[in-house]
Amino acid sequence: MDRGVELELIDELRSLAATRSFFLDETVAQSPVEQYLDETRFTREREAIMRRLPQAAAHVSELAGPGAFLRCDVHGLPVLLTRDRQGAAHAFLNVCRHRGARLVEAASGCAHRFTCPYHGWTYANSGPLVGAPHFESGFGGIDKAGIGLKPLPVHEAFGFVWVAGDPGGGFDFDGYFAPLADELDALGMAAMTIAAEDRMVCNANWKLLIEGGIESYHFRVAHRGTIGPYFEDNLSSYRALGPHLRSVLPRTGMAALTETSRDGWRMRDHANLVYTLFPTTQLLVQQDHVVWIRQEPLAPGRTSLRLATLAPTGSEPGEGKGDDHWQRNHAITIKTLEEDIRIGEGIHAGLASGANDHFLFGRFEGALDRFNQTVMEHLDTAATRKPA
Repeated sequence: MDRGVELELIDELRSLAATRSFFLDETVAQSPVEQYLDETRFTREREAIMRRLPQAAAHVSELAGPGAFLRCDVHGLPVLLTRDRQGAAHAFLNVCRHRGARLVEAASGCAHRFTCPYHGWTYANSGPLVGAPHFESGFGGIDKAGIGLKPLPVHEAFGFVWVAGDPGGGFDFDGYFAPLADELDALGMAAMTIAAEDRMVCNANWKLLIEGGIESYHFRVAHRGTIGPYFEDNLSSYRALGPHLRSVLPRTGMAALTETSRDGWRMRDHANLVYTLFPTTQLLVQQDHVVWIRQEPLAPGRTSLRLATLAPTGSEPGEGKGDDHWQRNHAITIKTLEEDIRIGEGIHAGLASGANDHFLFGRFEGALDRFNQTVMEHLDTAATRKPA
């Protein structure tokens, strides 16, 4: 983070804490309940947002070295990530071009070629079809060059392999992440490794889960037995950076900083930062590590989550701070997020009750409104986009 921006944000939050005031938007906002329930709306979100915009499909440590591959789902699409002999990353639909069989069953591994388990069609890990039994006899006139694996837009940045799920087009990854690229680069996530992780499926709409992570109004109540006492009461700030958000959640120690120590002020020592990389990737930046939260919306009321603690390389078991340190931190994070998830599931269960036709976002919950506005902007853009 730019040093001037860092100091400006700290000054802003210290001033708010000193005057017992809040970071406020201009007005109270409303969020229609139907947008969390409607099947048609969910389908539009998946097609217009999820499958068009980048998802952090893997950390680079999961695709390390030539021949590495990883099988994953990206917003309902079966995806195969590979790294070729030259070190370039690729993303393909994990589907044979002959009759559609799943090409790779293994979750991960190392291979330079993949052979379909159905009829033996073989592909290089860079995509081309390199062999098929009796091809000339059975498929005369078909050009092998035109039936390689179906590629998806892919990009490596900030320690992740990003995939956009539209096989029909490219994607300007650099432009999309430009508003916060320097801040993400500075986190050094490419030099980290996955020290601990959990996966779970939640019975809640994906937007409810995002909303629960970008305000601190609930901390002293929902997290009173975990992290609540360590954070300022209902004090946070946010900035929209293009379609993305940076939220700052100060811990109680920030208010005690003195001007004489200003040169040593460091945001991560006194606050958590949450980067919401639109639409479904979040990074919880803590003092010495980063928690990567990857969402896969499955249905209006069902969301798959992957939560991985990224620690500096050299922090594997027996090295650096050691596995126990990261496991303890990961356990605290998981316990806190489970509190959010339990509430989110309760909210979703009551959506259809008729108690509310809309939710209220208070003036100190402006990040939630900004996030939902961004969702609507992308849906509106898709609605006016001319078919190719």
